[in-house]
Amino acid sequence: MTDVEAAARRFIADVWNARREESAYELVAEECPGLGGTGPEATLAWHRERRAAFPDLRYKIVDVVAAGERVAVHWRAAGTHVGQFGPVPPTGQVVSYSGATFLRFDRAGRIVEVWSCTELFQVLQQLGVEMLPPTVVNGPGA
Repeated sequence: MTDVEAAARRFIADVWNARREESAYELVAEECPGLGGTGPEATLAWHRERRAAFPDLRYKIVDVVAAGERVAVHWRAAGTHVGQFGPVPPTGQVVSYSGATFLRFDRAGRIVEVWSCTELFQVLQQLGVEMLPPTVVNGPGA
């Protein structure tokens, strides 16, 4: 069995930080879901989209827990917003946020699942996005 913790650390170091796209083809299985599809190319699509908005984005691993075929990574990230981020135009603002990514590996040591939880609300606040609760529309008889 592959050292899944080492593989997870390599994924973050190579794909997320160093932009070594060739590493995604070694580390990500064809069935792994990504942006608009599956496999390494779909995983890279998500990272390319994020890098278009934050080209200098860097991730720092805070903690890693590995058990069997699964790895949980707590990380911190920071980068400068110089490209479109969803509906938010470039602001030049530096953002810093944290999150956790959960990976599941197959027997060959390739990633078959990636699930992340990030502080997106915090990122949007740092970019100056005003978020208002939706207007409540009362139904009939209200």
